[in-house]
Amino acid sequence: MVDISEKQNSFREAVAKGRIVLRRETVKRIMEEKVEKGDVLEVSRVAGIMAAKRTYEILPLCHQVPLTSVEVRFEMGEDWIDGECKVKTTYRTGVEMDALTCISTALLTIWDMVKKYEKDEEGQYPTTRISELKVVEKVKERLNQDI
Repeated sequence: MVDISEKQNSFREAVAKGRIVLRRETVKRIMEEKVEKGDVLEVSRVAGIMAAKRTYEILPLCHQVPLTSVEVRFEMGEDWIDGECKVKTTYRTGVEMDALTCISTALLTIWDMVKKYEKDEEGQYPTTRISELKVVEKVKERLNQDI
């Protein structure tokens, strides 16, 4: 683990995005709230937030960061759902890994909740995929230490 003892607290923010591709019929089910397991987007949002808060337990060399905000939002197309996670803190190290963990988990939760509708006759997932996982923004602003 990197020693951050001498670093000063700074405002930190990271935004990560990703996409899950699904069958059109599955996306329609999600939109119409006709998925047997429940409200896919709301459950996935909560799963992403929970994962962000536990990133240090998942990634062995990640610091435990006191998160001050985690936001998850989704945008839907005909055969895809884009997810975006924004994480904020005031701390000595960034939150990119927390944002990536958040959106990865949110997208995996979507897959888990709709896998019943995504399988083909052989039980495979010919359409379903998660892609375009990336950090799209990172902010670091020094705090005025004289206040």
